[in-house]
Amino acid sequence: MITKVHMEALSPTMEEGQLVRWLKSEGDTIANGDVLAEIETDKATMELVARGAGTLRKVFLGEGGTAPVGEVIAVIAAPDEDISGVGGAVDGAAPATGGAAPASSKPEPEAQVVEAAQTSTPGQAPGAAPAPPEGRRVKASPLARRLADDLGVNLARVEGSGPGGRIVKRDVEAARARGVAAPAGGGGWTPDEAEYEDVPVSQLRKTIAKRLVESIGPVPHFFLTVDVDMGRVVEARRRINEMLEKSGEKVSINDILLKAVAGALRRHPDCNAQWHGTHVRRFNAVHLGVAVAIDDGLITPVVKNAHLKGIAQIAAEVRELAARARDKKLMPDEYTGSTFSVSNLGMFGIHEFTAIINPPEAGILAVGGMEDTPVVMDGAVVVRPRMRITMSCDHRVIDGAQGSRFLATLRAMLEEPTTILV
Repeated sequence: MITKVHMEALSPTMEEGQLVRWLKSEGDTIANGDVLAEIETDKATMELVARGAGTLRKVFLGEGGTAPVGEVIAVIAAPDEDISGVGGAVDGAAPATGGAAPASSKPEPEAQVVEAAQTSTPGQAPGAAPAPPEGRRVKASPLARRLADDLGVNLARVEGSGPGGRIVKRDVEAARARGVAAPAGGGGWTPDEAEYEDVPVSQLRKTIAKRLVESIGPVPHFFLTVDVDMGRVVEARRRINEMLEKSGEKVSINDILLKAVAGALRRHPDCNAQWHGTHVRRFNAVHLGVAVAIDDGLITPVVKNAHLKGIAQIAAEVRELAARARDKKLMPDEYTGSTFSVSNLGMFGIHEFTAIINPPEAGILAVGGMEDTPVVMDGAVVVRPRMRITMSCDHRVIDGAQGSRFLATLRAMLEEPTTILV
């Protein structure tokens, strides 16, 4: 019986997927439920499992190729079964042997031009890839790019063996073995490098772009900023970490902030809300989205029921979710369902910024870094750690007075941390 292997919707918002690598090759015996491949979705790297048994007869999508949800990317059938009528994806098509083009296939015109231009230059190491023609587009799979960054390989000096001359994982590994390193010191452009490269857009970056267009255009943003004295939070963090020292756990300023945000949202449910066109949905539970920077962009894992969790529990959960996000191992329910989001760029030296709302949420906080600032207290000038927090509000849901009251509560909680636990 023929089983078509489709590009499945492996996340709630996935529209297309990119094939990172095949874990099975053509000719392998497949059992129902076997993991066939790793697929990069718009949020994470997920496993694609077999929905039937037999032999992996044909692969239509190669490493680095993309296909829309529902597209046939391979076929499983009995060894003698006729599959001539089954067609599938052609983007980056290659057999399941690591993505290499078949020995009988002809290179694409661009690849032929590159091969014709391969002439040795004085001082070039034997077997090293020659510099590509100036300005040539560098085509590489996302996996190859990440590996090249890790190994310090200059992709501009690597020739690809994938479909259409695309650089794949094995090309980077081979280049590393030959010593094709990145430019010394990460310096500026030199004549033996490509003048520019076109970087393929990852599934995550495509989703970010689409979501931002949906947000910044249709959503009527306005912004409110408060300046918060963080002196008592700094002291509270020190004391909490002293108590946690034996357990090996630690909390950050951001963990305390998240707990305070959850408490303030409980007191101001008008801000813990979503716009749904015909109605506004106000939440009693606080599910906080915490923005995490990863190689391909930004993802927002969710701390569910943050209002019910202690600071140490929030800290441990954020660390685990952030690590899983960077490894692209988040499950769909770990990055969906947030009612409000927080983005903190303080660790990058940013003191103030505005964040774009993640629809259908009605608000997001942009948190800057703490800065020692001279202020007047009791008639004297003193230096205090201050932090600027900016709230982006969807004016369809949150009015200026509502947002201001929420920020006033949040500031009061941070300036007197004992109220966070009340």
